[in-house]
Amino acid sequence: MASSLAVLSTKIKICGITREQDAQAAMDAGVDAVGLMFVESSARAVSLEKARDLAEQMTGSLQRVGVFANSAPQRIESVLKQVELDALQFHGDEDCSACERWGLPYLKTVRMGGPRTWDAVEAEHPQACALLLDTFKPGVLGGTGERFDLALWPRGATLKLVLSGGLNPDNVVAAMAATCPYGVDVSGGVEGSARGIKSKALMNDFVRAVRQAE
Repeated sequence: MASSLAVLSTKIKICGITREQDAQAAMDAGVDAVGLMFVESSARAVSLEKARDLAEQMTGSLQRVGVFANSAPQRIESVLKQVELDALQFHGDEDCSACERWGLPYLKTVRMGGPRTWDAVEAEHPQACALLLDTFKPGVLGGTGERFDLALWPRGATLKLVLSGGLNPDNVVAAMAATCPYGVDVSGGVEGSARGIKSKALMNDFVRAVRQAE
C-alpha cells in the first residue's frame, strides 16, 4: 500500500494474517496488501518465525506490511532483520523520525474522534505514504472493530487516506461511497468467531464488494 502503487483502483489491505492458508486466500482474492501484526498485546500477533514464513509465502505485487505500536527501535530492527517487509504501519505515538528511520514506506494511523486530529498528524508526517484512519477508543491503540463517524472524514487532506475500523462485506460499499478512500483496511470484518482466523469466503466477499463499489 506504499506510494509506488499506481492509483488504478481502491487498494485493499487485510490485516492480522496469522496462517499460511489465510495468506494464500488473501492472495487468491486479489488484495493489494497484507498486514503482519508485531504488537505483542494483540490477539493477532505473530512470532518472528511465523512472520518470516508468511512473508516468504507472499509473492507477486502483494505488499507485506509490518504493524507496530510504540515499539522499541530494537524490536523493529529485530523484525526487519528476520522478516522481509515492503512497508510499515505505526499505530502508536511515533514521531516522524521514529517512522522514517527505517527507509521503508510507512502508514501512520489517526484514531478518529480522539485528541489528535488528522491534520496535526498529517503535518507531522508529510513523508507518510498514507494516513490510516481508525476508530478512537480510550486505552486501545487499534483493532477495536468499531466504526467511527464518517462525518469526520477529512476533506482537505493532501496525503492518501485509508479507511479502517469496523469494515465488513456488508458495510464497505456505503462507507466507500461516503468517503472515496485511497484504500480500505479490514481485519475482524473478515474473520469468523476466532480473532486472527480469517474466513476465505468473507475475504472474497469483501474484495468483491469493494470492486463492485468502484
